[in-house]
Amino acid sequence: MQGIRIDGRGGQGAVLASKILAQAFYRQGFSVQAFPAFGMERRGAPVSAYVRVDTQPILRRGRIEMAETVIVLDPALLEMIDVDRGLADDGLLLLNHPQAPDELSLVGEFRLATVDATKLALTHELGSSFSPIVNTVVLGAFAYLDEDLELDNVLNAIEQYTPVKIRANIEAARLAYGAVIGGEA
Repeated sequence: MQGIRIDGRGGQGAVLASKILAQAFYRQGFSVQAFPAFGMERRGAPVSAYVRVDTQPILRRGRIEMAETVIVLDPALLEMIDVDRGLADDGLLLLNHPQAPDELSLVGEFRLATVDATKLALTHELGSSFSPIVNTVVLGAFAYLDEDLELDNVLNAIEQYTPVKIRANIEAARLAYGAVIGGEA
């Protein structure tokens, strides 16, 4: 079973990203779960959403305590939370960040990849300069890094679940697929 945690801030679309990602895996025949974990947080506060993926029916419930992948939607979270908490050894940490992994001071027993999802989102007018919407963009990058996930299924799930600017979201995700730096196994 693969556990994926998506960290974002309230209003950035982490919950929607988990639904899109679960749908993409489901399209490939996997059993999936997608669920948020937040309480009374306000807009802008850190939130997490989770996805479980398996070839067998998933009976486990509750938070994912040890994730194989952590996807971080906002570079500001590096200063707010411990983004690699609960990340399995040799797991993948995918950051929306303008710098290459070797330029960051993150150290651990994990694979680190970055994609400048903010730049791609702004280029495609997803959100505003104050609040770019990067959730779908980052999923395109994740499809590049996960050998079990096909980009076409991610793009089809984006088309199904994205409420506005569907074509722009799809194109930004497609470009993110080719803009990943690092993450090699």
